[in-house]
Amino acid sequence: MAAGRGGRGAGSQGVKVAVVGAGAWGTALANVAAEATGELTPLIGRDPARMTEIARDRVNAARLPNIPLHKGVYPTADKTTLADADIVLMVVPTQTLRAVCTEIAALVPTETVVVSGCKGVEKGTLALPHVVLQEALPRSRRALLSGPSFAEDVALGLPTAVTLASPDEAAAALVCEALATRSFRPYRSTDIVGAALGGAAKNVLAIAAGAVAGRGLGASAVAAMVARGFAELGRLGLALGARPETLAGLSGLGDLVLTASSTQSRNFSLGLALGRGEPPPNKLAEGAATVEALVALAAERGVEMPISAAVAEVLAGRVSVGAAVAGLLARPLKSEI
Repeated sequence: MAAGRGGRGAGSQGVKVAVVGAGAWGTALANVAAEATGELTPLIGRDPARMTEIARDRVNAARLPNIPLHKGVYPTADKTTLADADIVLMVVPTQTLRAVCTEIAALVPTETVVVSGCKGVEKGTLALPHVVLQEALPRSRRALLSGPSFAEDVALGLPTAVTLASPDEAAAALVCEALATRSFRPYRSTDIVGAALGGAAKNVLAIAAGAVAGRGLGASAVAAMVARGFAELGRLGLALGARPETLAGLSGLGDLVLTASSTQSRNFSLGLALGRGEPPPNKLAEGAATVEALVALAAERGVEMPISAAVAEVLAGRVSVGAAVAGLLARPLKSEI
């Protein structure tokens, strides 16, 4: 068995990981898993021609250009490779997660740990990703990976710390061992609700921060938007039973700080374009796909999320960025808590 470049725990040897979803994040995680385990790691995509091209060129040119695949990554469209996996990383958009899980359900062995790598709230059901896993793959153990992590940084081997949450502590430990390298450090948590919610809300709040920045309202206004947005996240987290320390950790505040402060973030970039009155970037922003569901989830729990609601109004074209900001500033004065 080939050794990784460092940091691999003894528990990762012989553990087989498969990745479903050949976007930038899925590709980066496949590189991590191949390095950490020393095992062949299938990277499973939907388009056979595209996967053949990635296998031939040893680079995912459309999603992670100029970053070579680890020698252990096996690009394929063959879902039957899941039959050998101890861990399956589901790295597809939240709104397609249920459909993809249903497609592969018969191929995933019982007791396999299935890990959601997406961040959002499912439309219609208002389910967080780990709930979708539980419903679509009831025989499997479930976990969720979240935290401040850009795919390019991870693929380049830059230091990254994330949260690996699962109510099954043994499953969480297994996945952490299987993904830990010298530069990629997962921290375990049993608070899967808090980890999932932080990942969903931070994308929406990053759009708000980007819009304020794009509007030219200054760094102080951006900081206020992030801080008040985090207060919204805390209120909904409390209502859903999340732990405050989770929301203040990597998968909550940590991910919000990253996503709301860099043009590497598709959500922040979308907000920037909205604030400047420019056409939105032609890239998937999970916050745009999940904002209506997030606001509906908050309303269902009786939680007020004015910033998230304002993002929903702007994206739906019902109000302008300027009007949304004015509406937030006109809200009644109140205690900060």
